[in-house]
Amino acid sequence: MATYVTSDAHGHVRALDRALELAAPGSEDTVFVLGDMVDRGPDPVGVIRLVRSLPGAQVLMGNHERMMLDVLAETGGFDDFIWGLNGGATTARGFDRLPPEELGELIDWIARLPLFAVVETDERPWILVHAGIDALEARGYLATAGVAVSDEEGAAAATADDLRAMMVSQDPETLLWTRAEFWSVPTGLVGADGRGPVVVAGHTPSIYLEHFADAPACPGVNEDGLGQMVPVGACTATGGVADRIDIDCSAAAGAGQGRVGVRRLEDGAVFYATIEPGE
Repeated sequence: MATYVTSDAHGHVRALDRALELAAPGSEDTVFVLGDMVDRGPDPVGVIRLVRSLPGAQVLMGNHERMMLDVLAETGGFDDFIWGLNGGATTARGFDRLPPEELGELIDWIARLPLFAVVETDERPWILVHAGIDALEARGYLATAGVAVSDEEGAAAATADDLRAMMVSQDPETLLWTRAEFWSVPTGLVGADGRGPVVVAGHTPSIYLEHFADAPACPGVNEDGLGQMVPVGACTATGGVADRIDIDCSAAAGAGQGRVGVRRLEDGAVFYATIEPGE
């Protein structure tokens, strides 16, 4: 069984479909979708339907799903104008075309999406989240909980259950919205021998990552100017292992720069689909 991650399709269902076809997850594999299915692109409802049709899909909340829910529930956190500025018009139009029963069921499903997941492969545990974590808070929680955390060992001693408990303690706003605070400093969770949990996140389009990341392994765009996944933070202190990976391939930018990417955690294989004009 393999574990795949993807994020920030932002309504570009055709590109997401092509990327998944290239990755070809099997019926016993798991596909984690790290949020931001909606807004900006032409078919957010199509993205949601595609994701929900995947037999092994596990979906997390993104900041755009949270913003959408706040607007629809009129919580006061965001209004129609702010949602519109952030690409909400395409989602609203798609929702308007749905039968009331389907729309209600879909909104209820989105409202129940979790904020994070912790998964284990043979190599290590992985923390999956939409935007990132508060690393200082994370290390403090683990230390207080009796888990050894040090510069030399990182958080290699933390079990998956330890990491889940740590993630529950995190501020939801951080998990959904953090950017510079997360990408600009090491997590301190990966030790000098390369062991420890790696954080996989989206939210920050790779084409902008250079403004935030402390040690990106590659540019946020390839030689053709298209967004690509970026491992961040590999250094001597982490045994050469990237402690963070940005998987937002800038689909929100649309044709010309945007792609949707899928990554397999077990071997780091990546699969890209470029957003074409009109998609």
